[in-house]
Amino acid sequence: MALAAPDHTAARGGRPEVAAPAVTYALIAVNTLVFLLGPAAGLNPLYGTGPARVCAEQRYEQRWGAVPAELLTGRPLTAEQLTEAPDPVPGCPAAPTPGKHPALSALTGLFVHAGWLHLLGNLLFLHVFGPTVERRLGRARYAVFYLAAGSLATYGFALAEAHSPDCTRVLIGASGAISAVLGAYLRFHPRARVTTLVPLLFFLPLRFPAWLVLGLWFALQWWSVHSAGPGVAYLVHVIGFSAGFLYTCTVVRHPPRRPG
Repeated sequence: MALAAPDHTAARGGRPEVAAPAVTYALIAVNTLVFLLGPAAGLNPLYGTGPARVCAEQRYEQRWGAVPAELLTGRPLTAEQLTEAPDPVPGCPAAPTPGKHPALSALTGLFVHAGWLHLLGNLLFLHVFGPTVERRLGRARYAVFYLAAGSLATYGFALAEAHSPDCTRVLIGASGAISAVLGAYLRFHPRARVTTLVPLLFFLPLRFPAWLVLGLWFALQWWSVHSAGPGVAYLVHVIGFSAGFLYTCTVVRHPPRRPG
């Protein structure tokens, strides 16, 4: 797990020449607010408690999350299709979403998370790597990059799952967009030192170059695509990371190296 990455913005007198990463902070705030107001946090009394909240969470994710079958057809799932969806919550009747816009759900799904660990894990990586990428791209381009890469990863996953039984499973979370941020960071600063917790060494904090940390992370996601079971859309991570890296390789000009 990555803990801290240095800020590589040029500085004068110990102060950065550009403003704070407002877009990254805004994304963290919006993700947190959406989660706290939704049923998964368990803090909003409007969704009830116990089984009622669990059913509300299923309906909430179906309403705002991205579903591959919906993205490819452009139509919300019917009640019959929802009944046949994998891993239904027992005792919760299917609730169609006739007013849902599937194309828009590729964006709204980026701000919906299934639990505290899901949310905090994503925001940790965004907080560590997002500011540097934002300063390199600029606020406006970074915001478009984040949303576009997340949507691209979602649609790429939908195409891969077009003929799979999981094509009606809901996809939520910001990991596709954040993976693109990791790919961009690797392109910009492959030799930057990243502090990392190593589980095999009792979570001892060690510093490794970014190319090693992020390279191993990408390899783990790629391996998990073919070996892990349902529950985590590892392919979204792979597509997002690749999109972020390739975008910065082909579109963003890398500044010349300075002597020393």
